Order: sequence, then structure tokens, then C-alpha cells
Amino acid sequence: MPIQNLRPLAATLVISALGVGMFKLLHLPLPFLLGPLFGCLVAALVGVRLRGAPKLSNLMRTILGVAVGTSITPAIVHRLPDMAGSLALMPLLAMAIGLVGYPLFRKGFGFDHATAYYSAMPGGLQDMLVFGEEAGGDVRALSLIHATRVLVIVSLLPMFFVFILNVDLTRPPGAPLAETSVRDMVLMAFLAVAGWQIAARLGLFGASILGPLILAAIASLLGLIDHRPPAEAIWAAQFFIGFTVGVKYSGITLREVRIDVFAGLIYSALSLLVAAAFAGFAIQMGWVPWVEGLLAFSPGGQAEMAILAIVAGADVAFVVAHHIIRIFIVILAGPFVERAMRGRLTR
Repeated sequence: MPIQNLRPLAATLVISALGVGMFKLLHLPLPFLLGPLFGCLVAALVGVRLRGAPKLSNLMRTILGVAVGTSITPAIVHRLPDMAGSLALMPLLAMAIGLVGYPLFRKGFGFDHATAYYSAMPGGLQDMLVFGEEAGGDVRALSLIHATRVLVIVSLLPMFFVFILNVDLTRPPGAPLAETSVRDMVLMAFLAVAGWQIAARLGLFGASILGPLILAAIASLLGLIDHRPPAEAIWAAQFFIGFTVGVKYSGITLREVRIDVFAGLIYSALSLLVAAAFAGFAIQMGWVPWVEGLLAFSPGGQAEMAILAIVAGADVAFVVAHHIIRIFIVILAGPFVERAMRGRLTR
């Protein structure tokens, strides 16, 4: 990497580390995730040049894939019929959030059709950027809006869990590295990298998480592995996911704060209200407990929700199954619906 790129990357990592330290000092929840996120956000707002590390961040996401995959056990598979009711709500949830978001961006803030549509879709951040760019949307606006969505949801949920539901988010997300055997570390590293590369070659969405998840789930069901990656590895994954979201705000202007970020804040509030209604219904029906319901229906990023589920001691496989269904539906149906809408608007 050229030296002119190394300097902002080094500055970004230092700022992210300072964010972790500040969150720990103030005893705030999820310091390794929220500390880098808010540290980079504040630095971007005051004009500091930031730079991400996409390849390294994707590598760190494979850790989460393995962590989720190892949570898929024969007992979870036997419970799949019990998830049918809540899983069936995911297409309706994606549709409802889109119906709320599109008019907000199109009519309320005057975005073009492609930007408004892919801003309103509750899919993965990278997928929505790719689809939005192909459709002729404003990639910078899409990036800021979806980064704001993830930031708001990932920030509010831990606060709600800690201060309203009294959920303990300070527990280690896994066993210490010292208690993990070399054999298990080698196996998990293989599952992570091999799963990522296979999924990427097959063109799967979220390859860095989904590929390792599938391989780790197979290994778990075969009895080859029965515990998550060590706590230190999951903390490292949190750190890089947090700083990757924060870096999206690099170079932000006052106009972008006033329009793109503000639009993202309103959209986040509305989508959370829609998600809360769906989660409340599923909870009242007895399909899900409180914590799992809120995590499963929240329109946050798949990686971030997986982290929250792990730290909160929730049923990780249950939560991630819902997010995979939501993202799969958006990716599968989203472009077709967008093109149909574009055709009608043209006519």
C-alpha cells in the first residue's frame, strides 16, 4: 500500500483504539464495536481523513461466520419448524420498511428513483451500494444513509438491552484464547478462509460471513467442533466492523449531514418502529422471546446483529437465520421490483 494511504489508515486505527478506550473508561456497552464506530464518526465530522481496510475487515467478518455456524447444532435444526411463524414475517417486514422508506427519500428529500429505492431497502450495506450504483443511484448518499441506519440501530439496541431489559452485555463472547486448543484454532481458521473463498467464487451475498457460516455449521452438525472462536478473535471482529462503518463518514460535508445523514436518521427511526411492531406481534404470539425478537426483526447489518446476539447470550442461530432470510429476499427480489417501478415511472 502506498505511504499516502498508510498514514490515514494508521490514523484511523489509532482513533478507533482511542474510541475503545473511551467507551471502556465510561463503562459503556460494546466498547470494541461502538468505540471505533463513534471514534471514526467524530473524527470524520471534524475533518480528519480516514481510510478503511476492506480486505482485512472482510477477513475479520469470517470470524463471525464461524461463530454463528458453530451455534447451529442438531438441537437447533430440530427447532426449525418452531421458527416458521417468525421467519414467514420477514418478507412482510422487508416490504413494510421499503414502503415507509421510499416515499420518505423520494418525496420528502427529493432523491432520484434509484437512490430512494435502494436507500429504503433493508438489505446488506455493500449489496445495496452495488445494486444502487448499477441502477444509476448516488453511491455516496446510499453509503451515508445505510451507514447511519446501522449506526443508529447498533447504538440504540445495546442501550435498550442494558438500561431497559437489564441484559448483561459485559460477558466475554467466547472462551479465552489460552483455553482454545491448537487443533480447534487451525480448524476454525480453515473453515473461515475456505468458506469465504468458496462463497465468493459462487457469487453468494455476504460471502465473508455466509461461506464460513455454512462450513462451520456442517462441522458443528458432524461433531467436529463444538465451541465458538475465542473471545479475543470476536473482539477483533467487533473492532474492524465498527471502524468499517465509521469510515463511511470520511470526507463528509455539511450538506451531506443536513440531507443524507438527516434522511438516514428519520428512516432509521421509522424502520425501527416498523420492526418493533413486527417483533411485538411475534413476541405476543409466543414465537420468540424478547431479546431474540428484537434482534431478529431489527433492520441492522447481519454482522452487527450477530455480534449483539453473541454478546447478549441470545440464540445466535435463530437471530442470524432471520437476517439471512431478510437479506436474501431483498437481494433476490429487490432489483426486479426496482426495474418494474422504473419502467412504470418512465411510462
